[in-house]
Amino acid sequence: MPHVAQWKKDEVKNLKNLIEKYPVVGMANLSDIPAPQLQKMRQSLRGNAELKMSRKTLMDLALNESKKTKVEILVEHMEGQPALIFTDMNPFKLYKILESSKTPAPARAGSIATSNIVVPKGETGFMPGPILGELQRIGIPAKIEKGKIVITEDKTIVAEGEEIPKDVASMLTRLEIYPLEVGINLRAAYEDKTIYTSDILFIDDDKTLSDIENAYSRAFNLSVNGMVYNKISTPALITKAAGQSLNLALNAEILTSKTTTTLLAKAYSQMLFLASEASANNAEAVDEEIQEKLSSKAKKAKAIISDEEKEEEKEKEEKEEEKEGEAAAGLGALFG
Repeated sequence: MPHVAQWKKDEVKNLKNLIEKYPVVGMANLSDIPAPQLQKMRQSLRGNAELKMSRKTLMDLALNESKKTKVEILVEHMEGQPALIFTDMNPFKLYKILESSKTPAPARAGSIATSNIVVPKGETGFMPGPILGELQRIGIPAKIEKGKIVITEDKTIVAEGEEIPKDVASMLTRLEIYPLEVGINLRAAYEDKTIYTSDILFIDDDKTLSDIENAYSRAFNLSVNGMVYNKISTPALITKAAGQSLNLALNAEILTSKTTTTLLAKAYSQMLFLASEASANNAEAVDEEIQEKLSSKAKKAKAIISDEEKEEEKEKEEKEEEKEGEAAAGLGALFG
């Protein structure tokens, strides 16, 4: 039986203790993270999570020997330079913290683009020289304008999933375009016999908020239309009922403190209409008081019409003056 170094046994034991101690265990990939930035990330996690790097075989043993059900599935998510993260935070919060701590990084030759790398149009700040040819050779549309090299249109120089060529990586750095991100990539996390992969842990905050707002709006409409009473729908249902009862009272001509003023105004208007019809057939059909009211109403209507006609006449004159001005300007240009 081969001899196993004591430090390896101690390391596996330590990892197993951490797995048992914390409710959430994450599997991360630390590939391509410079040592200074990794140190800063460790410090940012202090007090919230514990990051532990070790050999793959030792992490594999610790996870498989753990008493926690299904935690060993994390072994399937070992990638690059793996590390275990131990925390009391729920996996979604841990993922969000790790993603927000990522920083832009320059392109590296041979790296895979995680999204389309676009060079935007605009001035480069470079003076005319050999760099113009270098830009054009890698497919970036550029020319000289006003003594400077200008990129004439947005250009996707590397598509998502493609490898970044050496000359492209160098040019992106010179253009101060940093398309990559450096940070701890949480590949999966274990909590309460469940494995959450990174695609599940990613949450679009704006979309989630929009979905919640839409769900709230639909639930509110459903409760109001279905007459389901709760603390949110009750005020709206009471307002709706009050409006319907007022319309019913007005249509049925039921006098109440809410309808009397409206109904009297309606009756008064109908009375004047009938009086006007009767007066048109026989001037003596209505008394002097009603005649005065009809005359006053007619004068007001005539005044309104007169004001509208004056406004139309004013607009017509202004248009004619504009035409005369344009004609004069045309003649001046012809003979000037």
